[in-house]
Amino acid sequence: MKNLLFELHITEQTEDVFHIEIVHKEKKTQILFCWEKRELQFLKNDSITKVLKNNEYQLRKILHNKRKDTFYIGFKLHFVLRNNKDVIAFNKLTNYIVLDKRKAETQSYTLENSELKITEVYTDGCYLEKYNVSGVATIIKYTNNKIRLYTKGSQENSSSLIELKAAILALEKLKDHEKLRLFTDSRYVIKGLTEWLINWKLNDWHTAQGTKVKNIAEWQYFDQLCNGKYIEFKWVKAHSQQKENTLCDFYANEAALRYFVEH
Repeated sequence: MKNLLFELHITEQTEDVFHIEIVHKEKKTQILFCWEKRELQFLKNDSITKVLKNNEYQLRKILHNKRKDTFYIGFKLHFVLRNNKDVIAFNKLTNYIVLDKRKAETQSYTLENSELKITEVYTDGCYLEKYNVSGVATIIKYTNNKIRLYTKGSQENSSSLIELKAAILALEKLKDHEKLRLFTDSRYVIKGLTEWLINWKLNDWHTAQGTKVKNIAEWQYFDQLCNGKYIEFKWVKAHSQQKENTLCDFYANEAALRYFVEH
């Protein structure tokens, strides 16, 4: 699945319709988009338009997710489309999402099943509003059947950041491991690393809204920790009685309470 780089530029507005120029490898095409009606119109039948049509779901997702106030003349955005991406597979919660950063070009794809015998990692985080403290926990199951538990408490109060820090803690403990499988109940962690990060980098860590990405330092560190690794991400439903996830939740809460007592 090849990554294709584009630049989007809003050039004109006619009532509720925005005129958008899209550039790919010095070639240009135009589209029209009405935010109110979510209507997308392709104006040409050139080579760029054909690629955009083949990956229309990804293009629409960018346009639909932008707030109305972020559509204005002069707005520019760099974005990547994964050519012929199987969107259904990436959104299927039972699939594994693979991130492979062992080569120059990062690869991302899905698997219905995985039979690789690799290190498994379970992570979770919690925030205890009553005490204004948080905790993270990770359980690592090595291929030699050894199991390790790591926990950490802090004063973070963002649930997204806490989940991200739980995954970071795991990778810090596995710097020398090339292949691993990471289980998390955070879609933010999985999608951030396997889908959103590439576009954030292209736009100087700005989102499609034109605003700064939250938790930039942590995302940059997480991305660095993933270099040279093959990682299978598996989403698990929170509080679903999945044994290791339940244990991580318990130990994350314990770490948060311990942090409160000690500080």
